[in-house]
Amino acid sequence: MKILVLNCGSSSLKAQVFESSPEQLAAMQDRVLAKAVVERIGTRDAIVSVTADGRRARHTHPVANMEEALQSVMEAVVQHGPIEAVGHRVVHGGESFHEPVEFNDEVIEKIEDLYDLAPLHNPHNIRGYRAARNLLPDARHVAVFDTSFHQTLPQRAYLYGIPYSYYAQDHYRRYGFHGVSHRYIAWRHAQIQGRPKGEFNIISCHLGNGSSMCAIQGGHSIDTSMGFTPLEGLVMGTRCGDIDPSLVLHMMGMTGEGPSEMEALLTKKSGLFGLSGLSADMRLLLEYRAKGDTRAAMAVDVFCYRIKKYVGSYLAALNGAHSIVFTGGIGENSASIRQQICAGLDRLGIKLDEPANNEAIGKEACISPAGAPVQIWVIPTNEELLIARDTLRCLLGIPQPE
Repeated sequence: MKILVLNCGSSSLKAQVFESSPEQLAAMQDRVLAKAVVERIGTRDAIVSVTADGRRARHTHPVANMEEALQSVMEAVVQHGPIEAVGHRVVHGGESFHEPVEFNDEVIEKIEDLYDLAPLHNPHNIRGYRAARNLLPDARHVAVFDTSFHQTLPQRAYLYGIPYSYYAQDHYRRYGFHGVSHRYIAWRHAQIQGRPKGEFNIISCHLGNGSSMCAIQGGHSIDTSMGFTPLEGLVMGTRCGDIDPSLVLHMMGMTGEGPSEMEALLTKKSGLFGLSGLSADMRLLLEYRAKGDTRAAMAVDVFCYRIKKYVGSYLAALNGAHSIVFTGGIGENSASIRQQICAGLDRLGIKLDEPANNEAIGKEACISPAGAPVQIWVIPTNEELLIARDTLRCLLGIPQPE
């Protein structure tokens, strides 16, 4: 089966084409046939990058909307044969969706009902679905939700300390995000160890422009740093992370700004960008820090310290961890950030092998000393592969692996 995996944002489209079957799935021999990225959708200088058959092409031309973006990569997509299924990453499934599901009118309506919970994501995910449906009307379409992995959180982890009626009536709770990535880490870690994922406690650190952590017990999410929205938790590229709600109310009172202005401040002007006044890009901040920029150094320190505190809290929640796993753009590629996070945690059994850490740039590796009480791993995430497999399993009725 040829499966197209789509991740549609407000101004970008990421696509991959996989070949898979029940036999390939069982042997873990799924094949990637093509990859494509479209950036700056809605502009006259959109960037279209396609990689297929070992060749990479990059073009700049006007792309007005999501359907034009998908059309611009369709040639690379269909040259490998007809697309039989499309797997769509959908950010928010609320409490309605615990597993992947094939699109129909009822599913679309439920996803649209969640627009208020994910206004920056779900509308674009549905827009991508409709564009793909128009261009590939004979394919079957499956929604794979970022939030579904966290539906195993116990009440003590997902409830907020507000009147219970707000949860009972309006479902105000912790939902968590990056679930596809954290679920991939749980699966891949078990594969590396050669044992069932149910035997492990893992602290998964997905660190990128958007960052989150997850306490995974026996393959199930029992706590995660993002909450009702992706704003809660760690300090991120432009998001503030955990903050005293009274501070927000005080700022609104002092400045006269309304909810929409404050939301823009906390989501687009805060985090690493707001602290440093320079950039949301960790690579640039590390360069500035090396040159002596104190604001850049401060932003990096806050970022790492917040992660270190979550490591400690998740060690408590899990009653100890077998492994800490770093993934995401920063987690996979920044040895210095991993070193700073793990520094001073040796009494908790957490210690890096410095040469191994320095060599583990964008590749799978154990970066803790042999025999360490807590193993530390770098495992590059592969959300697209998991979405392709989820799509196949959903359509063919193949159960998820234990």
